[in-house]
This record gives sequence, C-alpha cells and structure tokens, in this order.
Amino acid sequence: MRILKYLGQLGILWGVYLAGRWLTEALALPVPANVVGVVLLFTLLCLGLVKLASVAETADFLLRHLVFFFIPIAVGLMDWGGVFYQYGLVLLAAVVVSSVLPFFAVGFLTLFLHRRGA
Repeated sequence: MRILKYLGQLGILWGVYLAGRWLTEALALPVPANVVGVVLLFTLLCLGLVKLASVAETADFLLRHLVFFFIPIAVGLMDWGGVFYQYGLVLLAAVVVSSVLPFFAVGFLTLFLHRRGA
C-alpha cells in the first residue's frame, strides 16, 4: 500500500514537472522546465491546491537521495579532463565569482532592506 502512496505522490510531482515543461515550451520561456515546475509546485502549495502531505514523503525520499542523481554528471565530467586541465583556473575563478557575488549581493540587499524598515 505504501508503494501506491509513493507512486501517487511521484505522479503529482511528475505532473507538475510536465506542466512546467509545457508552460516553458508554450510560452517560449528562457527558463529551464524544472525551475518553472518548482515555481508552479510552490504556487500550488501556497494556494492550497496541492496539500503538502500529498507530496511530502516522496519529496523527502528524493531529497535524501539527491546525491545519486549527480553521479552520472560527475562521470560525464571525466570525459572533459583536457578542458579542465587547460582552462581549470579560469573555470575555478568563474565558479567562485558566480558563487560569491550573489552571496554578497543578497547580503547587502538584506542589510539595505532591514535598515530601510521593509
């Protein structure tokens, strides 16, 4: 019986993803379909159209095992060893800057809004 419950929850999550994919294609959005799906799921949860309990267990399971979804990506990166050897420092700098810059931008924006009283 639990398997059917998990499959039903997975069906809801998959349906929201497919709706996000359809929206991305129909509106020619420059945003990945999975991002649109997450925003759509958040909206449905906030509006109460989808109850948290109806997706929580499967979502928790997927989040607990998230690292396994990145293994194929890591294996695929091994084919690009020459590129990393040649451009490693540039890529590292790009990753560091693109990680640190938003961190500080959000921090300063938060300070600004907090001081402003928003």
